[in-house]
Amino acid sequence: MCLIDNEKNKGFGIGDSPEIIGILLIDGYPIIPFSCVVDSLRAANRLSGETLYEWDYFAPDEQPVAASCRVTVPTRPLKEARNLETLIVVAPNTAQDFDDAATLRLLKALDQQGVNLGSASSGSFVLARAGLLDGCRCTIHWENIPVFKELYPQLEVAFTLYEIDERRFTCSGGIAALDMMLKLIENQYGRELARQISQQFQHDRIRTEIDSQQMADRIDLAMTAPKLIDVINLMENNIEFPLSLPTIAEKCKLSLRQIERLFHKYRGMTPSQYYLSLRLQHAKQLLLNTNRSVIDISIATGFETQSYFTACYRKHFGSSPRSHRSQIAGESKR
Repeated sequence: MCLIDNEKNKGFGIGDSPEIIGILLIDGYPIIPFSCVVDSLRAANRLSGETLYEWDYFAPDEQPVAASCRVTVPTRPLKEARNLETLIVVAPNTAQDFDDAATLRLLKALDQQGVNLGSASSGSFVLARAGLLDGCRCTIHWENIPVFKELYPQLEVAFTLYEIDERRFTCSGGIAALDMMLKLIENQYGRELARQISQQFQHDRIRTEIDSQQMADRIDLAMTAPKLIDVINLMENNIEFPLSLPTIAEKCKLSLRQIERLFHKYRGMTPSQYYLSLRLQHAKQLLLNTNRSVIDISIATGFETQSYFTACYRKHFGSSPRSHRSQIAGESKR
């Protein structure tokens, strides 16, 4: 797959033959990212009216593999893979223990042949074990990031939904696999095809590489400041009708001074600034992913007036709500 924007290849036309993609399944693989990978390729073919992609399923050896939900698909041993241009590894979160020497050798050989290598979900563990993510920015599901960093401290690991870097692409799993595939297809065949696929799956917006995994920042806090997580959870559960800081302090059995110290130490801002940021981020998602009016969104995120909401939004994001919505809508039509 084309891993970088290709301005010369916008549109639905293809070369002399379809791209051959291999999907390597590790036993216990999650079904959602697997489905996102396969169905995005299928939809690209159907909506373009061309056979843009062909794919086949592989396993480490002759033994059958099954998804975590026990669904199985026919596979062939990876050693039988021929003429691949791209290989995508789909693996369970236990893949940190995957150490099949033959498979790792085959992955290295495919890399030497110029095959693009990527992962959906915890396939990043397999690529990292083979030494194929060195020097690349990569990602994995937020739950796995602590052990991933411990095992591979030399790697640049991001809390993003997906990463595309040179001939490598990784994602955080789940529906993020769909966003990654849509971006890869967009790079190769243009935004319009990617947008059509997204619409087919009732996926309102193709999330970008800079979108973060929402739970990633909780990992360190769970060990270092669990009380702060309680405060943040309370804030997140009270967006439309924001609680006062004294009320939050009382519910969390903390003093205002303790809450202020926690936010200053672990978030570098005041509790009020953090709460406002949460509400504005929530407003942004409503703005970009629904047709609700600006005034409705301001009410849904706890602002007393639309003018105050607009002023806060502009200060936080550098653009008014209406301008931001128009900008995103314009980009989606390109």
